[in-house]
Amino acid sequence: MTAREDFVARFGGVFEHSPFIAERAYDAGLLFVPLRADGVHQALVSIFRKASREERLGVLRAHPDLAGRLAIAGELTEESRNEQAGAGLDRLTPEEHARFTKLNDTYTQKFGFPFIIAVRGLNKADILAAFEERIHNSPEAEFETATAQVERIAALRLATLLPEG
Repeated sequence: MTAREDFVARFGGVFEHSPFIAERAYDAGLLFVPLRADGVHQALVSIFRKASREERLGVLRAHPDLAGRLAIAGELTEESRNEQAGAGLDRLTPEEHARFTKLNDTYTQKFGFPFIIAVRGLNKADILAAFEERIHNSPEAEFETATAQVERIAALRLATLLPEG
């Protein structure tokens, strides 16, 4: 395996199902040894921000619904499963699940991508409150909020893979 293939295999999923970000960061020479979480994050975010709007929309759309169908079917990535479980989204009451489903459907219809929030450190009440607040955003404001959340999720994922600093 080449160094590039190794890097993409290790970090290609940091931005949900979007290995092109890791590929482009590697190809652009934006990485410095030793790899550190903040440095890799800066490189990946730089590529994400330079991506076309359609590519960034694709990254947003690659994220699963919170407590949605993929979670029920057990088809989340390991990272998403752990993040959602840490926020208690794997232990919803039927009423809470119905509320999440309704909000997910309404949000996706309005914005064209799933609701995205970095759930680490939040509980289901925090997430529902953010959901109910953000659903009233304009499409452009929500696109910006969702992309910022994707970048935060990437930072949190990298912090588990690499040393800080």
